[in-house]
Amino acid sequence: MNKSPRQKVLIVDDEPDIRELLEITLGRMNLDTFSARNLGEAQALLGKEAFDLCLTDMRLPDGTGLDLVQHIQQRFPQLPVAMITAYGNLETAINALKAGAFDFLTKPVDLTRLRELVSSALRLAANSGAATSIDRRLLGDSLPMRAVRKQVDKLARSQAPVYISGESGSGKELVARLIHEQGPRAQQAFVPVNCGAIPSELMESEFFGHRKGSFSGAIEDKPGLFQTADGGTLFLDEVADLPLAMQVKLLRVIQEKAVRSVGEQQETVIDVRILCATHKDLAAEVSAGQFRQDLYYRLNVIELRVPPLRERRDDIEPLASHVLKRLASSTGQPVAKLQPDALEALKAYRFPGNVRELENMLERAHTLCENKQIGAGDLRLAEGNCTADAGAPDLTQIDNLEDYLENVERKLILQALEETRWNRTAAAQRLNLSFRSMRYRLKKLGLD
Repeated sequence: MNKSPRQKVLIVDDEPDIRELLEITLGRMNLDTFSARNLGEAQALLGKEAFDLCLTDMRLPDGTGLDLVQHIQQRFPQLPVAMITAYGNLETAINALKAGAFDFLTKPVDLTRLRELVSSALRLAANSGAATSIDRRLLGDSLPMRAVRKQVDKLARSQAPVYISGESGSGKELVARLIHEQGPRAQQAFVPVNCGAIPSELMESEFFGHRKGSFSGAIEDKPGLFQTADGGTLFLDEVADLPLAMQVKLLRVIQEKAVRSVGEQQETVIDVRILCATHKDLAAEVSAGQFRQDLYYRLNVIELRVPPLRERRDDIEPLASHVLKRLASSTGQPVAKLQPDALEALKAYRFPGNVRELENMLERAHTLCENKQIGAGDLRLAEGNCTADAGAPDLTQIDNLEDYLENVERKLILQALEETRWNRTAAAQRLNLSFRSMRYRLKKLGLD
């Protein structure tokens, strides 16, 4: 019986002891290794052999590891590269990730960490054929969406932390899921968490877990979100809503790659890729003192911006068609037809709630329209968000400004609640509010 060929790893380091350590460790993993002492030898080997992984030191006699990363990105973009850096040289490691490196190791090399990294990198090739099609999930053929799909494909091949920016409802969680599903962690857990929806007093327990009896109500051991995501991806949505005290603890976990449950004496090593998102301007939050700068730099190694729907109006028609087909399939009814006047109205609308708002709008129209024909009137668009100027309110009809503004606020909150089926967290996101602010406003307006 023919054996499948062994996978090949290129090792680039000018220190014989390091090369030998890596060769022995990878040989025990049934991998074939090829070694180079410098950049020139590495480039020559890359021209002769097809490799499955490259491990390179940062400092080489005739160049740097970054030079090799860039060379591989240009000529062999499917080949994962891991950088080996001096201990504590975090800036170098981050630069390597930005240049396209898969991941990094620090000296002295931890062999357990090395084996995990190698196994993860080699799974990329195995997952590439079975990966979910990005085109089928991220709909739209506009230039902004083509750019997003290209970035997702590239970032899936890295372990770098990614900060996904974009307005509420634009599809940030879907983008995070696709980065996870296209990468080597696809078979492990994807754990999303809305940071603004967790009460501050429960955050440490939710993120890091707790031991039985560690506090009142802790009737059994409970793993935290980091333990649940071990080996996979943790998606921190609305990360800007984390209190400063929790930001300190999160930074330490990211730096140490270990967590300690509430009531536990020992730390547990974890292997988690961090993706995060927020609809807020995170850099502005840093400037305002609401978000730690050191944590910002650890999370924002690479930024991926998801464009709002109004910046890709050409995608509205295919998105609407997809949503209406999905609604028809789920209800067993004929597909509703979008009339020309309705399509024009959608293209003229600003969509403050983005794709999520479009979905909710079409679901309502699909239910209420006559004869499965959706006209502009069935969409119930808010005039103030149309391209045409809706005009200023009549001041003669306003007796008390505070009452008027409170009434407007109540209407908008009720609309958001209705469109999200009274999901308060989703309604808060629709209105660009934190969950705590939403809770306060509901109480103030007597809607709690």
